Amino acid sequence: MPIPSHELIRRFDVSGPRYTSYPTADRFVEAFTAEHVAQALAQRRNGAAAMLLPLSLYVHIPFCESLCYYCACNKIITRHHERGETYLRYLSREVDLYTAHLGVGQTVSQLHLGGGSPTFLSDGELRELMAMLRRSFSLAPDGEYSIEVDPRTVDSTRLATLAGLGFNRLSFGVQDFDPAVQKAVHRVQPAEQVFSLMAAARLIGFESINIDLIYGLPQQTPESFDRTLAQVLQLRPDRIALYAYAHLPQRFKPQRRIDVDKLPDAGAKLSMLSRSLAAFQGAGYVHVGMDHFALPDDALAVAKRQGRLHRNFQGYSTQPDCDLIGLGVSAIGKVGATYSQNTKTLEEYYDYLDQGRLPVVRGLALSRDDLVRRSVIMALMCQGQLEFESIELAYLIDFNSYFAAELAILHGMQEQGLVEVDDTSLQITKTGWYFVRGVAMVFDRYLQADRTRARFSRII
Repeated sequence: MPIPSHELIRRFDVSGPRYTSYPTADRFVEAFTAEHVAQALAQRRNGAAAMLLPLSLYVHIPFCESLCYYCACNKIITRHHERGETYLRYLSREVDLYTAHLGVGQTVSQLHLGGGSPTFLSDGELRELMAMLRRSFSLAPDGEYSIEVDPRTVDSTRLATLAGLGFNRLSFGVQDFDPAVQKAVHRVQPAEQVFSLMAAARLIGFESINIDLIYGLPQQTPESFDRTLAQVLQLRPDRIALYAYAHLPQRFKPQRRIDVDKLPDAGAKLSMLSRSLAAFQGAGYVHVGMDHFALPDDALAVAKRQGRLHRNFQGYSTQPDCDLIGLGVSAIGKVGATYSQNTKTLEEYYDYLDQGRLPVVRGLALSRDDLVRRSVIMALMCQGQLEFESIELAYLIDFNSYFAAELAILHGMQEQGLVEVDDTSLQITKTGWYFVRGVAMVFDRYLQADRTRARFSRII
């Protein structure tokens, strides 16, 4: 796959959404309440076809023992591990509220534990959590069950425990192996520790192992990041997520502890990106989309080749698009044509559940136009192509008339070699795949209307 030129990156590497949903979460409104979620759940339960569709579960564990300065996640820094026990008790209440609406035993094909650090929980607490979920839902034998792992909180014995609990996918947060960078972002973890854990995970037999990397962190240079890339490729994870660090201290307080004078400049970041792309391509990784790469035989790369790739709040997935139940503080759910998000504070989360109420504080009921545009954006994000007739038949529109303004913009992108567009279809080129978020943004009615993109990360 051709690597985009610096000129293209400079021109099209703008701020924009990651499109784990459309409309994006910043469009959720407080007028959408738990009552609306209850209505959507009732519609699912009463619809015979929907009952046959599996569920996806996301569980947010907000606790971390120490603060990583780059972090933009919703987390609670604490060394008081007894807080995990209380949190699980309230998670159980939330699960009970959902099963009261849906019934017990609905099939789940995808489960993801995120955070924070899910491995903040003890082995006993993780067993309790999985037992709770199995009592309430039926976990499909061929499902995807993943957990985010802080390498500092596990050893080979804990990894074996995770496998025994049913997890078949791991994601290790590495970010960078350079000691100076780790110290600058307050996340020190020796490379030897990660190498040992990867070896153990391979022996245990996890189906897929992901490593997260971040470029643009303080103290990073293209040369230092080359060394990290070499170590990562030596590990040869099944998947790699390469994120650009977005310095937004006005939004994320931990980032105020980062010395801005130590951040690499734009030229250095571009160099890190292009060298990373060359390294992954040279090592045989498939560019799945955006900032995700996978080995050719990984399920994600296979799904990309076969046109079965999907996208949800956990990112790219091989699982069919399905309703998502979000559990825990700040978790986002999707049921039918609605999105919902839980409260972001632990105190308010507990208070809602003490009252016997779902802790939903905002969300959105999608309009017909939202649904049309969501179909277009998700097709581009996952398949990289779109046959206009499929949208016309599904929504009874004339694509070229409905999206006349958007197609005019795309013709400009075609001149830059990012897309190929004619009267019947839209195809993202191999180079354009690196800018797929930018192509999708063309169809984002909300974004085109207000142009306020500063709240988003850069698209590369």
